[in-house]
Amino acid sequence: MLKINTQNTQSFFSQEEYKQMTINALNAHIQLTSKNGKGSEFLGWLDLPIQLTTEFLQKIKSSAHHLASVSEIIVVTGIGGSYLGARAVIEALGNNLLYLQDTKKRPLVIYAGHNISEDYLSDLLQLLDQKDYSVVIISKSGTTTEPALAFRILKAHCEKKYGKTAAASRIIAITDEEKGALLSLSKSEGYPTYVIPDDVGGRFSVLTPVGLLPIAAAGFDIDALVKGAQDMRELCFNTSSVEKNAAMQYAIVRNLLYQKGFNTEILANYQPTLVYFSEWWKQLYGESEGKENKGIFPASVTFSSDLHSMGQYIQQGERHLFETMLWVDKSNTKVAIPHDVNNIDGLNFLADKSIHEINKNAFLGTTLAHVDGGVPVIHLTIPQLSAYYIGQLIYFYEFACALSGYMIDVNPFDQPGVEEYKKNMFALLGKPGYEELNAELTNRLK
Repeated sequence: MLKINTQNTQSFFSQEEYKQMTINALNAHIQLTSKNGKGSEFLGWLDLPIQLTTEFLQKIKSSAHHLASVSEIIVVTGIGGSYLGARAVIEALGNNLLYLQDTKKRPLVIYAGHNISEDYLSDLLQLLDQKDYSVVIISKSGTTTEPALAFRILKAHCEKKYGKTAAASRIIAITDEEKGALLSLSKSEGYPTYVIPDDVGGRFSVLTPVGLLPIAAAGFDIDALVKGAQDMRELCFNTSSVEKNAAMQYAIVRNLLYQKGFNTEILANYQPTLVYFSEWWKQLYGESEGKENKGIFPASVTFSSDLHSMGQYIQQGERHLFETMLWVDKSNTKVAIPHDVNNIDGLNFLADKSIHEINKNAFLGTTLAHVDGGVPVIHLTIPQLSAYYIGQLIYFYEFACALSGYMIDVNPFDQPGVEEYKKNMFALLGKPGYEELNAELTNRLK
């Protein structure tokens, strides 16, 4: 089971302060589990793990098998929560050199619609010219700019390559159940569809078809992923004892540190395959808490790589940050250090030790160094990188995020600020109805 250790934060606040924050957390827990807090209309994720039926998961797996059977590459087209959750899991569970995998044995999942780079799309199209592929388009409305642009281009390419009828069998849409441009297009073109539930926001959507279909198509065990989330839900949802509820402990400590002026949280991992898990976490917390001039800024690093760059700032820079170190207790493989007769590098003292053992001592040594440098450190540990434990981790972070949002009295489930850049972009591009704003912005840019 996932474990939390907050020992290396306790010198930064008093026990009385901890007790007061515990009361705040218990109130937040009641709000969340009784579903009467801010944004309660978007709490569908809360019960997802226990609502996903065997039949529904089998349907997802059947669609995934079809995509895998006709594709060397599957292009997941979406932005934000519409692709980050799937990518986080696929990369966490995949080979570190995933891009070199044999696509005849297992399709390679790549991504589009998450940027507006012409060069990226050009490179993608050149690759798709040479490979059999399919597309999973994920958008509730079908009009979100980045994925809509990418899908228009991919749809045209797919139809040109395979013909209109065959192309339709290679495209699956995940969208709104009743309305929207993508749903209308899917009906007219005959695309198979899955539903994004109305009560689940994008950043909480990993355990909907948004995440499950790409993860299954990539060849990973969605049954185990869901089981991990189910077991973590049992702990988070039904346990109001702080001592037994890791999500509540995490929410309490990070908000105590926030009160003390530690307004930046760095998620540090020690496995390169967790880079995109960190990206998913950053969206989850940044978009949920960052509003009303409140919220802890989420950042991330990968150790030991970043100990040789950002490690300097963490050790001796401004003391406004704390770390949550995510540790995987057991590696899935073993590589031992060989003995060298000449010992020119002086590393024979490590002979026969595994790389993971060395990494663990880097983790422990870094913890001590950063604590000595005035950085509070939270430890989160999962037993190993597997679908089951990633499922636990996903639900743990979602639940703790909702608690934290309620504890700082914001709605953790909306994102009003996301729309601001879009208005300006549409106006500058000359979208009808934005003429007045176009004139204002054009004048400002002179």
